[in-house]
Amino acid sequence: MRVAIITANTDIYREKEENVSGEAIREIVEEAGMEIVFMRALPLDRKVLSTVMQRMADNHLTDLILTTGGAGCAPQDCTPEATTDIVERPVPGIPEAMRAHTMQLTKRSMLNRSTAGIRRNVLIVNLPGKAQAVKETLHYLLPELVHAVEVIGGEH
Repeated sequence: MRVAIITANTDIYREKEENVSGEAIREIVEEAGMEIVFMRALPLDRKVLSTVMQRMADNHLTDLILTTGGAGCAPQDCTPEATTDIVERPVPGIPEAMRAHTMQLTKRSMLNRSTAGIRRNVLIVNLPGKAQAVKETLHYLLPELVHAVEVIGGEH
């Protein structure tokens, strides 16, 4: 399975901060035996984010796009909007499950606005922006994300 990792964070994009959350995703995905075909930090810009995700899906460069960052309540956070702009079929159960799971750990997870959906035959999932939340969430979701990608690809 080919995975793209997008960190939506302008400071990381400008190399002012380390990409801790992106690296957490990389570690978990590689441990699961998946191939990382793209890993990059992008600025918090709705058009940039949606364009990159759209091109990856439309050219079938990946099977799964995982984003981290930009899904909170800060004025610049726009990852869910960028994702919604391009998905053809929403998959609301993924972020619902993510928030239900993480609500047991912190009530702040109710402020996460992540979304998920399918474009062409690519699953796109917004993960939280903090590394610890990414780890907790991705470990919980990954088996179902793998199954979803297989179903989308016609393997089930």
